[in-house]
Amino acid sequence: MREDLLHFIWKHHKFTMALLHTSRKETVRVKAAGIQNQQAGPDFFNAKIEINNQLWVGNVEIHLKSSDWYAHHHQNDANYDNVILHVVWDDDISIFRKDGSEIPTLELKHYVPKTLLQHYQNLFKNPKITFINCEKDFSTIDSFLVENWLHRLYIERLEQKATLIFDLLKKSNNDWEGVLFALLARNFGTKVNGEFFLDKALQLNFSIIRKTSASIDQLESLLLGHFGLLQDEECTDMFYKHLKKEYTYLTKKFTLPLSTLTPKFFGLRPANFPTIRLAQLAQLYIKQQNIFTSLMEQKTVKNLYSIFEATATSPYWDTHFTFGKISKKNKKKLSKNFIDLLIINTIIPLKFCYAKHLGEDWNDMLLTLIAQVKKEDNTIVRGFENIDSKTTNALESQAKIQLYTQYCTQNKCLQCALGVQLLNKDI
Repeated sequence: MREDLLHFIWKHHKFTMALLHTSRKETVRVKAAGIQNQQAGPDFFNAKIEINNQLWVGNVEIHLKSSDWYAHHHQNDANYDNVILHVVWDDDISIFRKDGSEIPTLELKHYVPKTLLQHYQNLFKNPKITFINCEKDFSTIDSFLVENWLHRLYIERLEQKATLIFDLLKKSNNDWEGVLFALLARNFGTKVNGEFFLDKALQLNFSIIRKTSASIDQLESLLLGHFGLLQDEECTDMFYKHLKKEYTYLTKKFTLPLSTLTPKFFGLRPANFPTIRLAQLAQLYIKQQNIFTSLMEQKTVKNLYSIFEATATSPYWDTHFTFGKISKKNKKKLSKNFIDLLIINTIIPLKFCYAKHLGEDWNDMLLTLIAQVKKEDNTIVRGFENIDSKTTNALESQAKIQLYTQYCTQNKCLQCALGVQLLNKDI
C-alpha cells in the first residue's frame, strides 16, 4: 500500500460510500472530498463531511497509519488545526487536537474493492516488467483515450519547454529574434555541443548578428570566431586566415570578448561538426531576412521546409569539414531529419510561447503542425513499438517521451489517464 493510492481512492471516491463509520463507530457521509493540495499542509482542503449527522467543513489528512500523524509532527503544526477527518489504511493509534479533542479517523481498508487493489498490484508488483508498468495491458486501453491523453501530454511537454523560452525572453527584454537565434544555435549544436552553443549565443548581442547579416564573410567569421573555432595560430589555410582576419576586425569594432573555450568534435559524424553547423547557421541568417516573423507565419511543415532547405554552406565547405583538410565534394545542406528536429525543438515551442504572448490559442494549429512531422526514432519510441503501441508522427513520439520520462519512470500511474483506466477496469 502506498499513500498516493489512498489519495487516489479518496479523491475519486473509489470506496464503498454507504455505511461508512469512524473507528469510534460514528457514521460518516462524504458530501465533498475536498480539493487536493500538492503543497505543504493537509492533503485535501475544504472537504464537507457529515459525522454523526453533524456537518463539518474543513481539511482531510491522509496517512498509511494513524501514527504517521505524530511521526510527521502534525500535532505541532498550526496548518493541521482544521483537520476534520483523518483517513488512513491502518488505524493503529488515536490522535488528538491541541485542545485534547480526538480527531475522527476513517479506516479505508474496510471499504475498498479488492479488484482495485488487485489491479494496483498488477501495475506495481510485476517482476517481469521490461519497459513500463502497464506494458502487458497497454494495447487493451481504449484508443480514443490514448489519443486524447497523448494530445494532453504533448501540450504539457510544450509547457515545460516554454519555461526556458520565457526565461530567456525575460532576460533579453522580449527580444524574440535574439531568443530564436539562441534556440537555433542550441539545436545546431546538437546534443554534444547544444548547451555550449546556447551559452555562446546568449553572450552575443543579437544586434551584432543583424549588423553583419549582409555579408557572409562577416557573419561566418563572427560565428566561427565567437564559438571558439578560429584559435589555431598554426593553421595555414587561406580561408581560415581570411575569416580570422575578419573576426579580429569585428572584435575591435563591436568590443567582443575573445573566446577561450572550443566546441567538441569527438564522437560526432562529420555532418554534425560544429564548423559545418555554424556555417549553415550563418547562411540561414544571410538568406532569410526577418526570419522570426516568417517562421511564426508558417502553418504547414512544407512551408517550414522551404525556409530551411535552401540553407547550404558557403563553397569552401563543399570540400571541407574542418579547416585545411580537403574532403570529397558534397553540398552541405540541412537534411530533412535535421529540419524536423528544428521544428520539434525550436519552432513549435517558440510558436507556442508567442501565441501566449499575444493572448491567442494556437494549440489546434500546433497539434496539426507537429502531426505533419515524421516520428522520432529513439529507445523510448522503440520501447512503445515493442508493446504494440505504434507511433505515426512527431506529436505521438514527443507525447510518448513525456509519458515515459514524467510518468512511467517515476511510477506516477495514478496521475496518468491510462493508469487510471486500468485501475478502474471491471470495478
